[in-house]
Amino acid sequence: MKHIAIFRHASIEGPGYLAEFLDAHHIPWQLIAIDAGEAVPDSADDYSGLVFMGGPMSVNDDLPWIAPVLKLIRDAVAADIPVLGHCLGGQLISKALGGSVSRNPVKEIGWGEVTVADNSVAHEWFGGAQKFQAFHWHGETFTLPQGATHLLSSAYCANQAYAIGKHLALQCHVEMTAGMITSWCEAGAEEILTSRNSPAVQTAGEMQRQAASELSQLQGIAAQLYRRWVSGLHG
Repeated sequence: MKHIAIFRHASIEGPGYLAEFLDAHHIPWQLIAIDAGEAVPDSADDYSGLVFMGGPMSVNDDLPWIAPVLKLIRDAVAADIPVLGHCLGGQLISKALGGSVSRNPVKEIGWGEVTVADNSVAHEWFGGAQKFQAFHWHGETFTLPQGATHLLSSAYCANQAYAIGKHLALQCHVEMTAGMITSWCEAGAEEILTSRNSPAVQTAGEMQRQAASELSQLQGIAAQLYRRWVSGLHG
């Protein structure tokens, strides 16, 4: 099988639980570290799927790798190669396919409940789950591109996930591990402090305490999504 290409845009925002899932299922993958200056591939044809992780930047920033990534996403979708996006990654998919990304009404940082949409596509992706505690760290939000089916919402962000066929875009983070939560809280301490008046921002202590009770369920949701996504991989 060809490798899955996983694009990392910040050193602490790697594939996390996704890497554990792929390794457990003996699915090969390759990390492309955009944050370390690695080049965006010219074509998606060498990969069975494309995954885009999060990052602190905006898809609307003038960064040299954004235009090639958007083209790569469009080429993959045209070739029916599955694409998966987490947070910034979901926003990249949206922008590539004609959607837009703008400031969310409030910043979401930490654990927060999301509701699964009541439609057949959402049930295919999320199984029997109706609500769950997701992990969030974003200040922007995406619109749904043409042909997308809405999958998830939260009290503070209407568009938390959508699917277009075998392609999945997430605003929330399902890929979290305990170590990632700790490192994000350390690196984002100033942002947490300056955003503390938002009703959707937790303290670092709250995030880590809640992880003890919520992380296992979140990884179960992630496994459900990843199983559905890898079923569409190219050989």
